[in-house]
Amino acid sequence: MNVRWSKMLECGMLERDRRALRRRSSILIKQLVVDELLIQSLQADDILTESMAESIMAEQTSQKRSWRLLLFLPKRGPRAFSSFCSALRETEQQHLYELLTQSPEKDGKDTPVERCVDYSLPLPTQEEIAAKRARTHDSMEFSLDADSPINSPVLPCTPDFYLSHCHQSYKMNSSPRGLALVISNVTFDPCAAPDLDPRKGGEVDDEVLRKVFTELDYLVTVHRDLTAQGMRSCIENFCRRPDHRTVDSCVVCLLSHGVDGAIYGTDGQLLQLDWVFKSFDNAHCPLLQNKPKIFFIQACRGEEMDCGVEQIDGPARTCSPCCEQLDAGREGQGDAHSRQRGDMGRPRIKLPQRSDMICGFASLKGQRICTAAMRNTKRGSWFIQELNTTLRLQARDTHLADIMVQVNGRIKEREGYAPGTAHHRCKEMSEFTSSLCKDLYLFPKYQPQY
Repeated sequence: MNVRWSKMLECGMLERDRRALRRRSSILIKQLVVDELLIQSLQADDILTESMAESIMAEQTSQKRSWRLLLFLPKRGPRAFSSFCSALRETEQQHLYELLTQSPEKDGKDTPVERCVDYSLPLPTQEEIAAKRARTHDSMEFSLDADSPINSPVLPCTPDFYLSHCHQSYKMNSSPRGLALVISNVTFDPCAAPDLDPRKGGEVDDEVLRKVFTELDYLVTVHRDLTAQGMRSCIENFCRRPDHRTVDSCVVCLLSHGVDGAIYGTDGQLLQLDWVFKSFDNAHCPLLQNKPKIFFIQACRGEEMDCGVEQIDGPARTCSPCCEQLDAGREGQGDAHSRQRGDMGRPRIKLPQRSDMICGFASLKGQRICTAAMRNTKRGSWFIQELNTTLRLQARDTHLADIMVQVNGRIKEREGYAPGTAHHRCKEMSEFTSSLCKDLYLFPKYQPQY
């Protein structure tokens, strides 16, 4: 940095820009997504130093990263505000850019100063510092079309909704909400797996998932192009993380080629999904007992292509026979000595081996996803597109099982467009399984005040 620029920094941010940040600080802290691309943009403009960038990304929650960035900006010279606004547009946060750049008169009256950044907050500590990602041309190609739902921020949950639903649903107010693991296999070893083509557009999916779950206040880790053993090791390490003790949920996203019940590593070897679910069950991951475990699987589950069926007039009506409920808890069966007891002689609560899980699959069992028709190299796969859109727009007041029903409905309406190929007008159908025992609301951007 040259001497002239150093002197400019001493002057600080222009007062009108400082006021604009103060006026919107409350909204910025709640809605701003501070990711690597935004930080790297500010670094490229010499607004942030490397040590500042590292201290921001070291924060464990989205709100704390936003708070620390807003702490630095007013002290970084007269260009800091315009550079920050440019970074907002570059990272598809147009709504915040417009919020900052509109004049107070456009609000209809002089906008009162909102709750400002509290500079007295203690600085949190972090053992790990997020790895910095190189700012490449490829990373910038993730910008989707202007009308893409990715531009919409996650809509916030209202305090009234939280208070009226929190007691009947899973506890979901930790910050972060939980840890999220994304494993995305895009490029496969041509020697070990010659039949597995590159998943063009797959890199868009993992970026979309990283952004949406970061905005939902998850601490997201993304791994790309792992062998089957690499995926196994990664999942084992993730399950053992002590951080699970203090958070309310976890998310696992697996994106690859697949068959029924398994997904491929980059070496062409299979990782069984049943092993994945077992790794998170009540016996193998006790820190997540009674907490929701959320899985999303973007992979084929067979070789059969869904060519669709012509709909006839009028809805078909079906009746399903009722199922008798088995009495699994009959009293008087089994003696007291067979029960596991606590130190005071009271029976300890027992859990089933596997519970509190929900898993969304991109395709039905036995179904092949037609890659030419159903994964767009700019927007990613149908399933991840619709999941992203629905989470952003509906998570504020819709529980996750209903969100997955809506995703199914949106997938059902889609149709492949590839004239002259077998994929033209082909269909896809997603599904989900659930052993959740309560409604699961993510309560986005709401933090109870204690």
